Amino acid sequence: MPFDPSLSRPNRHFRMLRTVSALIMREMATTYGRSPGGYVWALLEPAGAVAMLTLMFSLAMRVPPMGDNFALFYATGYLPFVLFNDMGSKIAGVISFSRPLLTYPAVTYIDALLARYLLTMLTHIVVGIVIFGGIIILLPTDSAPDVLKILKAYAIIGFLGLSVGLMNCYLMTAFPAWGRIWWVLTRPLFLISGIFFTYDDLPAIAQDILWYNPLLHGVGFMRTGFYLTYKGDYLSLLYVCSVSAMLAILGLLLVRLNYRAFLQI
Repeated sequence: MPFDPSLSRPNRHFRMLRTVSALIMREMATTYGRSPGGYVWALLEPAGAVAMLTLMFSLAMRVPPMGDNFALFYATGYLPFVLFNDMGSKIAGVISFSRPLLTYPAVTYIDALLARYLLTMLTHIVVGIVIFGGIIILLPTDSAPDVLKILKAYAIIGFLGLSVGLMNCYLMTAFPAWGRIWWVLTRPLFLISGIFFTYDDLPAIAQDILWYNPLLHGVGFMRTGFYLTYKGDYLSLLYVCSVSAMLAILGLLLVRLNYRAFLQI
């Protein structure tokens, strides 16, 4: 019986989908399923951090820097930071985490990257829905969320985290000491990315310097989705996407050129 090439097309078309789906299930089991309440902790950790920030600053200030709801203001700053940080660290460790599977021809590093990216994005979107929804329902606020702007902010921050993670995937695998260096370098990000303040409240000299922090733009885009009167004139989608695209392309190229050697480490 002659071989019909068309019979193999569905397998080729859906092989990547099946592989990525299987990797996502593996990620869910290993990341959140190792201990009871793993998924609950993924929600409680950011919720507890937002509650702590709300309590501390509500005791020190009469009103938040924006709006009238302390919890909403700090959630719109902290959750984007956590998404960026978590995405970057998850993508950075994808080679070491998936090294045993990458030796199989059916699994590629692109499959592993996609699985981690999709699971991390979906996890943080669900966490955001629960926390933001809980704040709006339980606490008095005049916020009218714009879902499209919020999703846009998640996409921007997720892309930025992905691009930084791709660069670190190469650097941390090729130079293990880079992991500690990166940890030290990124500690100030928590203080300079707009979690506790708005860009407009900064003095001019600080604005000129911090404008180049792309995560500050990501936080600003998130707040435009919750505060309808917040214009965010300083925000630049072109700048954030350009930085992210350059880092992603360079990181992906370096990983592509070296990942075979990384499998032997």
